[in-house]
Amino acid sequence: MPWSSLFQPIERLTAEAGLEDWYARLLARLGGTPQPFELALVGGLQAATPGLAFLAGYQAALRMLWPAAPWTAGALCVTENRSTRPADMSTRIHGLYISGRKDFVTAAECADWLLVAAREEQADEAPRLALGVVRQGAPGVRIEPLPALPLMPDIGHARLHLEQAQSERLAGDGWDDYVKPFRTLEDVHVLAAVCAWQFGVGRECAWPDALLLRLEALLAACAEVARQAPNAPTTHLLLAGLFAQQQALSGELQAAFAAGPAHWAELWQRDQGLLRIAEAARTKRLEKARQIVAAR
Repeated sequence: MPWSSLFQPIERLTAEAGLEDWYARLLARLGGTPQPFELALVGGLQAATPGLAFLAGYQAALRMLWPAAPWTAGALCVTENRSTRPADMSTRIHGLYISGRKDFVTAAECADWLLVAAREEQADEAPRLALGVVRQGAPGVRIEPLPALPLMPDIGHARLHLEQAQSERLAGDGWDDYVKPFRTLEDVHVLAAVCAWQFGVGRECAWPDALLLRLEALLAACAEVARQAPNAPTTHLLLAGLFAQQQALSGELQAAFAAGPAHWAELWQRDQGLLRIAEAARTKRLEKARQIVAAR
């Protein structure tokens, strides 16, 4: 892990030409094939907004989930009618063809490939998911952009419509091997990217050394947790510790942002809620992990 990136001059990447261009320029700066955690770290450092830092962490998590993924941007498509439960999904895969709809796809406008969770069980079986890869722009694949949200308005969301779209089916169980572990992978890599963004702002604005050192330590801890098995109970315990550390810094961070340029303070005020995304799911995973560890 090239930690020297933290201390080199920061050249911010803005996204006036769109998210696809932003991601391509980030990869070019990184040499094209970075390790996922490096993508999250450097992407966060160089991001002009917290939303772009989120995008770097999100793409890093996708590469951890599917190491053979193309180096173009991608997206994971799971949610239907505000639910990610397999039993609530109607999207189906038959052979190599997928039909259905996904209602909330992050950064879909820049995604070259889309990982789609789809049911494949027979009529008398319990819900079972497969994961298929479809390409944006292919026959039967349509993206419907959705209005920008107040949180991270620079990162768009869309609805995905599939009608007999040809796919590549990934090996393994769609839930246990992909959807479930992605929640943990996304949490740790997005947290790392956002902490890196905060650290970069702090260096630029001469935040107190003690705060910068604590952010460095949090980033190092994120790197260690990112190496752990995402489905392991101990990983969920460690991940909860990372978020607790970030929360413990919130007062100092708010004061540091308030004392600096209004531009950075306004961005953080707008987007700080991104670290609370899926907070309820993390709490449930933490309680389950505690029970499993205590029972051993």
